[in-house]
Amino acid sequence: MNLKERGILHTNSSAISLAHRLLDLAVITLSAYVAGTWASDTGMRPEHWVVIFLSLLIFHFLTELNHVYGSWRGERITDELLKIATYWVLTFATVFMVDYFFFDQSYLTPGVMQGWLGLTLGTLCGYRVLLRSIMHSLRKAGINTRNVAIAGNGMVAQRLAHTISTAPWMGLRIAGFYSDNQDTGEEGVPSPALNGGLDQLMQDVRSGLVDKVYITLGMADQSKINWLVQELSDTTASVYIIPDIFMFHLLHARSESLDGLPSISIFDTPMDGASHIVKRIEDIVLASIILAMISLPMLAIAIGIKITSPGPIFFKQKRYGMDGKPIEVWKFRSMKVMEYFSKDTQTTKNDSRITPFGAFLRRTSLDELPQFINVLRGEMSIVGPRPHAVAHNEQYRKLVQGYMLRHKMKPGITGWAQVNGWRGETDTLDKMQKRVEFDLDYIHHWSFWWDVKIIFLTLFKGFINKNAY
Repeated sequence: MNLKERGILHTNSSAISLAHRLLDLAVITLSAYVAGTWASDTGMRPEHWVVIFLSLLIFHFLTELNHVYGSWRGERITDELLKIATYWVLTFATVFMVDYFFFDQSYLTPGVMQGWLGLTLGTLCGYRVLLRSIMHSLRKAGINTRNVAIAGNGMVAQRLAHTISTAPWMGLRIAGFYSDNQDTGEEGVPSPALNGGLDQLMQDVRSGLVDKVYITLGMADQSKINWLVQELSDTTASVYIIPDIFMFHLLHARSESLDGLPSISIFDTPMDGASHIVKRIEDIVLASIILAMISLPMLAIAIGIKITSPGPIFFKQKRYGMDGKPIEVWKFRSMKVMEYFSKDTQTTKNDSRITPFGAFLRRTSLDELPQFINVLRGEMSIVGPRPHAVAHNEQYRKLVQGYMLRHKMKPGITGWAQVNGWRGETDTLDKMQKRVEFDLDYIHHWSFWWDVKIIFLTLFKGFINKNAY
């Protein structure tokens, strides 16, 4: 297989990216036309084209904002499908609201809406699956593959090699490992054999045997990295640096450019760009529906609190919200009034400060219901790390590594830790460490569907729990 055939699509990558953008916009337009022609009695009217044009602008903005049209090679098809489906649903929801609230007459009938939504979603995802299948077959046949050289053979190099070898759909082939040192790999894993030193790497690159070079040398090898980058700049190989950041506890790491200066964040929030929009829409819609459903039970609880003990219905406690900013979390009062002004001590089992009716509220988690008001106000989310009292934050941030990283997302009414049993009193350091571990796991892997899963689990095992008191 000659080099030209092996990289047949490489030189046309920018044209393919443009074609991909135009194809998506064409799919949206044609799907709207088909749905409008088949499901509408009047057929397509000028007003329909206004709505379609608006959808194209919104979809293009969302996909460009989140860099959807980059290289597919290193991204799994499931991730790409989830992205494109999310952005189309967001686009459709926005267009629907504009059509419903701002036009005197709705131009999208139920049949047109359903047809447009489903046809576009199915086509956008379907042709991507088809293209990926074609590309996978081509790469399996040795077409459109890339030969990869790895500079280094330590832990980072081995992880990279494992990723490449277990993902043949990327079309990457490892040409070899190159290093001037016999680096140590992960414990119990032998270091891979070397093809030679860095000088040999340069010879192979200049001979056309290597398309991509991944530099995985450690931070201590700065001089070698500088030399290698300078030498590779005189070749046509694509060069990537993978820094040894596994020494850090990463939280949603991502790359960022500051006026052309590249940087890598190691502690960051997943709530950026469209993710923030998705999460906020999720909170507003669900909180509004839930508050409408629980308004009468909340009224009954308020009456019960007033009848059973003197004092206010609600209790507002200062907590830390996103980015460590203070918020006031709403709850139904479950303690005697004066006890709330005493030292901020965690509630314990059979706590004498709790009223009889308050014990029932806490045991069934009904005291948490007013926090849906916090959600509508934008201070909390339905799903997220549970907010802790300020005093507990100050105590545990010194004892639990990564504790304050919990505040990279809005606090939630329920969370991954809670549905896994880590709720209630944290009377030992181990309990708080486990809660933080689950909270960080949630932040690191957040997705809309994980929120749905947590809400579903909360309905069955999150409200009533042996640790709720």
